[in-house]
Amino acid sequence: MLHYAVVFFVIALIAALFGFGGIAASAVGIGKILFVVFAILAVASFLWGLVKKN
Repeated sequence: MLHYAVVFFVIALIAALFGFGGIAASAVGIGKILFVVFAILAVASFLWGLVKKN
């Protein structure tokens, strides 16, 4: 999922470079959402691993 967030940020940079502001804003928004989801799932997975060991 982190891979997709980075891909959307790269798309946003390229779109901004060529002057497509709307597409760049959309790609940044999607990238932010994916990064937050990734961070939440990563923390949940880490905590679940700690609980399962005990």
